[in-house]
Amino acid sequence: MQKIRVELEERSYSIIIGNRVLHDLGEILEEFAFSSKIALISNPTVYQFYGEKISGTLKDAGYDLTEVIIPDGEEYKSLAYTEKIYASLLNAKLDRKSALIALGGGVIGDITGFAASTYMRGIDFVQVPTTLLAQVDSSVGGKTGVNHPLGKNMIGTFWQPRLVWIDTATLATLPRREFLSGLGEVIKYGVIWDENLFAFLETNRDEIVNLDAMSLTHIIKRSCEIKAEVVSKDERESGLRAILNFGHTIGHAIETLTGYKKYLHGEAVAIGMYMEAKLSHQVGLLKNEEGLRIKALIDSYELPSALPDDIEINDLLETMQIDKKTVAGKMHFVLPEKVGEVRISSEITAEDIRTLAL
Repeated sequence: MQKIRVELEERSYSIIIGNRVLHDLGEILEEFAFSSKIALISNPTVYQFYGEKISGTLKDAGYDLTEVIIPDGEEYKSLAYTEKIYASLLNAKLDRKSALIALGGGVIGDITGFAASTYMRGIDFVQVPTTLLAQVDSSVGGKTGVNHPLGKNMIGTFWQPRLVWIDTATLATLPRREFLSGLGEVIKYGVIWDENLFAFLETNRDEIVNLDAMSLTHIIKRSCEIKAEVVSKDERESGLRAILNFGHTIGHAIETLTGYKKYLHGEAVAIGMYMEAKLSHQVGLLKNEEGLRIKALIDSYELPSALPDDIEINDLLETMQIDKKTVAGKMHFVLPEKVGEVRISSEITAEDIRTLAL
């Protein structure tokens, strides 16, 4: 078992990483003094693998459990489905000391956290991420939210979980494409913070894609350590935390323009990372060989790096203008200066973006 602490004063919490540890969750939760009424939020895909195991451990610990299953997919991370969660919680009479358990990937974690932050003005929740993407990124840091047709994660809150419980064994049932998508976010941590992690991804590709337990634990733990350190210094993204958005300014716009259906999140971020690396080279911050190194790693994990042919550059620009990272009409980009080091820039122009399509 590996333990990482996110230090946020009274909102501090632990990230626990283990293998085949789902059955221990009920016992662990007893130390949090939640009320007896709690709810499990999941989707049918994840529930068929792990729902009974989690439900069993929670019921064995004496909890009166309500299960809420929402459809699987980014398009269901919406206000409409949040209302369905609220209705289930109210019908089951969950109270202000109740907790929600998010069992699934980033969609489940985001919508569960958002529901928890707003139900009765805020109740506790626990993240049990079952995808690589959620384990290394969305389950940590307290960002919650739902999508709007005009933009991804435009409606949300900062609401920290009480615990993040990671079982690496859940990755064995993850479709290969979903697993590789998660590696997009791991690559991000290497570019923005840790050249050694980036190099580990370069030299241990076969072990990682073949789900070698030690390699997986290393990249998950290191990714969580980086995010914990950044979030502990800047919980609400007033400065440093913005570096976690590397690849996301363009990536989110691609997801929005394709209706969240063509690309998985990590795939869109991979495209965004290389496009933003190209931008950095265009403005003289990043050497060409460093940009090509980033592209080579993205390509080696079978992730896309090219801007889609069916996306018009003006549509991309318009969508980025709606993004939360645009302030006073200026788009904010995270630009790598070298692998392991980035800077935040608001000096990229529309013409710079248009040049990417040439």
